Amino acid sequence: MQVLLVHGLSRTPVSLMSLGWRLQTAGWSTAAFSYAAFFETFDQIAQRLRQQLDQVSQQGPYSVVAHSLGGLLLRAALGTDNVLPPAHTVMLGPPNQRPRLAPIAWQLPPFQWVTRQCGFNLTQLDFFEELPRLRSPYTIIAGVGGPTGWLSPFGDEANDGIVAIGETRMTEGDRPLEFPVMHTFMMNHPAVQSAVISAIHSSVLKL
Repeated sequence: MQVLLVHGLSRTPVSLMSLGWRLQTAGWSTAAFSYAAFFETFDQIAQRLRQQLDQVSQQGPYSVVAHSLGGLLLRAALGTDNVLPPAHTVMLGPPNQRPRLAPIAWQLPPFQWVTRQCGFNLTQLDFFEELPRLRSPYTIIAGVGGPTGWLSPFGDEANDGIVAIGETRMTEGDRPLEFPVMHTFMMNHPAVQSAVISAIHSSVLKL
């Protein structure tokens, strides 16, 4: 089985190299999808991802690991019957609901310049309402190492410093796996990597 890795906003495939190595040691081949929000719109990136998913699916069963915005791009790319869905998807810190920090970040010109349509979409409720849900099995991994309390923008809700645990849920029935990690580097934590491998392995056993 091949595992496609999709990085998060303002990151690169390098951010998932450690996880990719762990997946390879588990016996799977890996491929990376790369994008830059500064140069492409969300829709253009999703279309390219759809094309790569189609290519990967033609080689046999596959899985996807997507970090942060990568999970939303994946949902958009798979929102058509023309693409064979993955055997399993692991979403790392995905903002499946509008993150409360997005409207605040959007007020900062550097964030606007770097993230463009991708960043703007994160501020829009209708964007999330229209985003397709995954049609295949998935696992959500949420970080809970962020600050809480009256000085935190998250109040008492567990979070990873960027996304609250409630914001990672795609449906009310989702039960994210929780780890005491921060958003940006959660994919490097050994326990998170082991959870990713376990989730994908469970899908392999069902094939």
